[in-house]
Amino acid sequence: MSIELVNVHKAFGANEVLRGFSLNIPEGETMAIIGGSGTGKSVLLKHLVGLLTPDQGEVWVDGENISRLDQASIYRVRRNIGFVFQFAALFDSMTIAENVGMGLARLDTMSDEEVRARVETCLELVDLVGYGARLPSELSGGQRKRVGFARAIATSPKYILYDEPTTGLDPVTKSVIDELIVRMSDDLGVTGVVITHDMDSAFRISDRMAMLYEGQNRWEGTPEQIQQTDDPIVKGFIEGRPELLESAT
Repeated sequence: MSIELVNVHKAFGANEVLRGFSLNIPEGETMAIIGGSGTGKSVLLKHLVGLLTPDQGEVWVDGENISRLDQASIYRVRRNIGFVFQFAALFDSMTIAENVGMGLARLDTMSDEEVRARVETCLELVDLVGYGARLPSELSGGQRKRVGFARAIATSPKYILYDEPTTGLDPVTKSVIDELIVRMSDDLGVTGVVITHDMDSAFRISDRMAMLYEGQNRWEGTPEQIQQTDDPIVKGFIEGRPELLESAT
């Protein structure tokens, strides 16, 4: 199974955000979708979980066109998708264990003991053994982000979507988060979609990369290939050279 976007268009009033974006993400691959701030990367991500519906085009996840599913069917597809939010989005009044286990509690298919065991396993995977009883306020920003990873993998999803996972983190913590993303792919076999404009991170974590520019898939390929591109728009972005962007527009 894979994730596939086919000729996706999305506008908010007169603002055309996506203008025929297409991309295929094979199973087991980590895809980094890069692009400047405000180009529509998060809008794209929301289409993959059915939070937004395309004005035109199709969004396929796990063999189903979720842009045409009813709400109950979308919820079923979402059970196979984990989501890591930009700022972790933990509930301050809940313990770390409660935050991680909240998706399992909603499924209502596991006993309390099984939920506790799964939560501990997930915390171990993100190197937070013994943190279950703490509150989010007692953790650093990087630790809260890792809790977000634990929550995302708790339901054993096939896919994990990451929304700017390294935003606001120092270089050392960024490296830790990058290593976790790679671990999710290597150890758990999940398919990853990472929205980012952090090029250092994108090069470390991705099997392939795609650039969203003016609502379309401007370029895609491996990290090695993108560093060899002659496309002035792509080259200007990944190298931080605004003069190339300006000369190409």
